[in-house]
Amino acid sequence: MNPPLLTEAIDGWHANCKHHNYEQDERATVVPHGSYLVNLAHVDPARTKQALDSFTDDLQRCEKLGIKLYNFHPGVANSSDRATAISHLAKNMNQAHAKTSTVVTLLENMAAGGNVLGSTFEDLAATIAEIHDKSRVGVCLDTCHAFAAGYDLRSPEAFSATMEEFDRVVGIKYLRAVHVNDSKAPFASHRDLHANIGTGFLGLRAFHNLVNDSRFEGLPLILETPVEVRDADGQVVKDEKGKPKEDKGIWATEIKLLEGLVGMNMESEEFKKLEAELAKKGRPERERLEEQIERKREKDAAKEAKAGKKKATAKGKKAKKEEVDGDDESELSDVKSESAE
Repeated sequence: MNPPLLTEAIDGWHANCKHHNYEQDERATVVPHGSYLVNLAHVDPARTKQALDSFTDDLQRCEKLGIKLYNFHPGVANSSDRATAISHLAKNMNQAHAKTSTVVTLLENMAAGGNVLGSTFEDLAATIAEIHDKSRVGVCLDTCHAFAAGYDLRSPEAFSATMEEFDRVVGIKYLRAVHVNDSKAPFASHRDLHANIGTGFLGLRAFHNLVNDSRFEGLPLILETPVEVRDADGQVVKDEKGKPKEDKGIWATEIKLLEGLVGMNMESEEFKKLEAELAKKGRPERERLEEQIERKREKDAAKEAKAGKKKATAKGKKAKKEEVDGDDESELSDVKSESAE
């Protein structure tokens, strides 16, 4: 467990929030991210206690700091079936809510699929359904995760269809925050690889759709994009030590980029020029990931074909054996018949 918060740290936090205009009331713009190591869906008693203690401690810290929203990953069903894991997750959330009073816990949608909870809107809805106090739960929608999980956001029509599905399955009232990230990996790849805005497979139009949608007005929009510096052609810029150069100022540039998209005409020369520049900058990474994923698909297909051939061979051998055994029985029957005569 982490050491308790010091009084001077709490006072300093409140002073800095006030100075930098970070809201701490119902308009909350501060959304901390929970630990990746906490898995509230794990049903093992020891693991459950460890995860719940850590989760509850985080919520109690948020309350001391006046933080109203807390984002976390739903967890992994690696110790039970999916339905049991979702119920266990909700049960733990209910227990943590009972020990706190103000923090709204935000389930983040995930990209990986498989036994990772939150990869579908249905997972999120099933979890929320088992939360006792619905005012204490919400969703943080990650654009990269949604796209990689198979929810399209690229065109106005696709974006609208995805958000309508979210509203139908989960409920738009539960949307409380957004992680704004492009995706280095292709659509429905189930790969969680964030890219800078407009440089990935989502592209600039997806983010134009988002910032011009009234359903997102007033929500905290949080960047989780890379800070690796690349030139106009997408090549990594090296520092004086020959290592990839990093610049957190990229986030300020991307915030201004997103603000500039509000009200911009997607068919204007200004938009098309910006779209082309960003797409060019991200091309090397997109091509690298596309080739990597294609190689994996080919490898998986070859492995599957080999397994199928092996299974067919084993089946053939079994059929041959049954045929031989049948012939032996037939010959034995003939011998018995001849002996009887």
